[in-house]
Amino acid sequence: MNSKINKIISKKNKTKIVSLTAYSKSIAKILDKYCDIILVGDSMANVLYAQKNTHKISMDNIIQHTLSVKLGVKKSLLVVDMPKGSYNNPKTALKNARLILKKTSCDAVKLENYKNNFKIIKYLVQQKIPVMGHIGFTPQFKKKFKLEGQSNKETQNLLKEARSIENAGAFAVVLECLTSYAAKKITNQIKIPTIGIGSSSYCDGQVLVTDDMLGISGFYPKFVKKYQNLDRIIEKAVKEYTRDVKLNKFPTKKHFLNGTKFR
Repeated sequence: MNSKINKIISKKNKTKIVSLTAYSKSIAKILDKYCDIILVGDSMANVLYAQKNTHKISMDNIIQHTLSVKLGVKKSLLVVDMPKGSYNNPKTALKNARLILKKTSCDAVKLENYKNNFKIIKYLVQQKIPVMGHIGFTPQFKKKFKLEGQSNKETQNLLKEARSIENAGAFAVVLECLTSYAAKKITNQIKIPTIGIGSSSYCDGQVLVTDDMLGISGFYPKFVKKYQNLDRIIEKAVKEYTRDVKLNKFPTKKHFLNGTKFR
């Protein structure tokens, strides 16, 4: 494992891990100043492409956006979601994971858990591919949202999944939409960091979709804290720009490109 991954692992039980999503250089450059992990999430399906789910995001989509994000990342661990259908079996998973790492120079890939695909994680790790796991609500495989870990049996099954992912060699695992009881139990009983989304403060770290927390996605479930209403700020700027153009107040002479000076 590289030094960035070892640094993430070392934070367990010591300091909270901060993660957000990015799909472009401009956003990644800002996040890189503060985040431990930047995730190029398949949530781009909803955020950028107005799709109802994440199922149609392709390898090309993931790679293209990661290439942009990589340009803005210097210190953060760059993790990339493997899209649905790209890791159906060990050989396919290895081929696609290698392609993502080779093309983008990212640090790791993330796989959503489904049935026994922790065996795929094990195979990838054996082939020197760093992997982050993902349990609970897994959008690639579960159509209907349901809070998980609401019974002792559910919690035990989730714990078993997390342990299997840990034993397979993953360096961390995302816990999505788990009860606080389940999140706490799993976090306390596995050695790798847990990154929560809608899974309480008991996790070792937190991740959100950046567009959600900035207030520009239109998707604001209970577990998202909206830190800005950026949609209003953008609208105000566009409104002022429109007014200036129509009243011939923009561009003014100071914006004219005369001579050779561009900036």
